[in-house]
Amino acid sequence: MTDELTRHVDQYLEMAAVERGLSANTLEAYSRDLNRLADFLAKRGVNDWDNVTRWELRAYIAEVRGAGLSELSVTRLLGSMRRFFRFLLKEEIITADPVPDFSSRGAAGRLPGTLGPEDMRALLEQPDEAKPLGARDRAMLELLYGSGLRVSELVSLTLQQVNLDGSYLTVRGKGAKVRLVPFGRYARDCLQRYLRDVRPRFLRGCYSDYVFLSRSGKPLTRQGFWKLLRGYALRAGLQHRVTPHTLRHSFATHLLEGGADLRAVQSMLGHSDIATTQIYTHVSRSRVKQVHRRFHPRETPDGEN
Repeated sequence: MTDELTRHVDQYLEMAAVERGLSANTLEAYSRDLNRLADFLAKRGVNDWDNVTRWELRAYIAEVRGAGLSELSVTRLLGSMRRFFRFLLKEEIITADPVPDFSSRGAAGRLPGTLGPEDMRALLEQPDEAKPLGARDRAMLELLYGSGLRVSELVSLTLQQVNLDGSYLTVRGKGAKVRLVPFGRYARDCLQRYLRDVRPRFLRGCYSDYVFLSRSGKPLTRQGFWKLLRGYALRAGLQHRVTPHTLRHSFATHLLEGGADLRAVQSMLGHSDIATTQIYTHVSRSRVKQVHRRFHPRETPDGEN
């Protein structure tokens, strides 16, 4: 079994434990199902989840059925696979969902969750900036929304990647591709205040390259950020499920609705294929109506007969 396959299984299980609050027994069943799949794929020479095909998954289902696994267990296994591959797709680890009998059209048609500007503002205002952790958290939220980073890119950010004078980040994303990502004045001001006033207190005289630290001076983890984001979303009274990707989706959607160029957004998000970025070109029906009423000659005063 390859480290690359199992690494993503472990990431998914950690996410499921934090976000969904699954029981130890359920997590153990998921781990058993997914590691069994990873082992099967590795024996067939597949070392990357993005290279998994529908036919390999069909062969795997056929093998476990042939080994006498009950239909109830097969159904559970398929459920584990579906959830896992949805996670991989959402995290942009894979480019398409290969699970058998799963409607790829339905998956592609689902729009990513976003927050409206008012909900986004409510979320950003939750951390208490008078407190060290609040100042750190506000900087993280502002930077994530202000730059569209992936959460893994946020927590692994180092001091060398931050240019405060130019208000941009040098980010090493998927496939070790490097991109320049700008961020706005709100994110810059919060980040500057955190770096100047708070981060040195967390270091306690030690040294670290990482930007965002815990109170003990260690790098903040993905799971740690998930927890604090969920807490702030609850405090803001947000009804939708809010994840780090929600902020990334909101970043892209708000830019495009404001008139940003699709290619520029693609570059900021680090998408290798513009088709991945195009899912963000959706706008609400009310927005479409507003644009129509504002610009169509039959709707504007000058166009009236």
